[in-house]
Amino acid sequence: MLNIRTLRVVLALAVVALAAVVVVSPASSTRNATPTIVIWADKDRTPAVTKIANLWAQSKGVNVTVVQKELGPIREDLKTVQADTAPDVIVGAHDWIGELAANGSVVPLFPSQATLKQFPSYALNAFSYGTAIKKLYGAPVALENIALVTNTKLAKPPTSFADMQKQALAVKKKTGAQVGISVQQGANGDAYHMYPLFSGLCGYIFGTNSAGNLDPSAIGVANAKFLKNAGMIDTWNKVGLIRSSVDSSISKDLFLKGKTAYFFTGPWNLSDIRKTPGLTVKITPFPTIAGTGCKSVPFLGVQGFMVTKFAAAHGVDAFAKDLVANYMMQPDAQLALAAANDRFPANTVAGAKVQDKDVKAFGAASVGGVPMPNIPQMASVWGDLGSAWVRSTKGSGSIPAKRSFIGAQKSIAQKIG
Repeated sequence: MLNIRTLRVVLALAVVALAAVVVVSPASSTRNATPTIVIWADKDRTPAVTKIANLWAQSKGVNVTVVQKELGPIREDLKTVQADTAPDVIVGAHDWIGELAANGSVVPLFPSQATLKQFPSYALNAFSYGTAIKKLYGAPVALENIALVTNTKLAKPPTSFADMQKQALAVKKKTGAQVGISVQQGANGDAYHMYPLFSGLCGYIFGTNSAGNLDPSAIGVANAKFLKNAGMIDTWNKVGLIRSSVDSSISKDLFLKGKTAYFFTGPWNLSDIRKTPGLTVKITPFPTIAGTGCKSVPFLGVQGFMVTKFAAAHGVDAFAKDLVANYMMQPDAQLALAAANDRFPANTVAGAKVQDKDVKAFGAASVGGVPMPNIPQMASVWGDLGSAWVRSTKGSGSIPAKRSFIGAQKSIAQKIG
């Protein structure tokens, strides 16, 4: 008969054997044998991310798995995903940072000073967050913004806003189009595409506090300078320069079919523009609206890579941070991503090497642009700001722009509280 001491030894050996079986099970051996970095990326970027990340992985003895997802759900799914299937790295937009940093989903990064010097301050600020001390939570890799695209067979790139309005209305009269400029809105509005007009009239979203951080209590949607210039919107509505009934598909269709001479759009439409027979274009920055004292600039979306909290749980945080904060911020990686996705690189060294004239033109149009606010309160702005444009540019039945934007600011302030 076994004594107590012998029984304990037997049981202990059984536990060790069972633990050994668990350790070498397929689910865990993949992580332990060869480290694997799991990246979530959207459809447009998955091929390029896969290729470039694997070049890094080969030199590190690491595996990379890129999971293709829709862009929006990447942020939402990160809140509910189970740890064992969670990503170590995500590709996404800079305006996710406020939410993801606040809830601890992504972790700070600390690139070298030499690397940081290769990026404009606005690109780094776009991926930085903090109520007191800002930290970098993402590696900016590409700038995404709209620019003015001119059909050079119908009009010339404008020398001023007044020149653009004159040429646009002349083409409208000739073709019978419902608008002079193809800029998308639709029933729910589109504050993003209307931003060059908004900024050109001296509108802004949030001011900044003494620390230089965005201040959600300083709302500039109906600031005094903008309201002084708001009457111009009523004029544009009256003459049919823009219309809220023009949505994304109508806007593009009018331009590609030669009905409008000017198109407010981004590099995501380059493919369709290039394959349209007989269409020749020139991409330029937006012309300044004379008399306002403000420049017409686009919103900037900065795309980048973020390391999630799950990388540490998976034991690959050092690899994930090396991939994101070191490799993906270097000129060669950024240039390769730019070539694959028709986006201008955030790294200035890479930007200087871009050869594609259209991508370079979108990059030039980004100068002076405003990164979309990355604080959570921005979620309370989009709908009301878009609706203000809809109410004041719907043709018959429009309300004066001044009243519309004052109403929008009041609604936004109430939502932010």
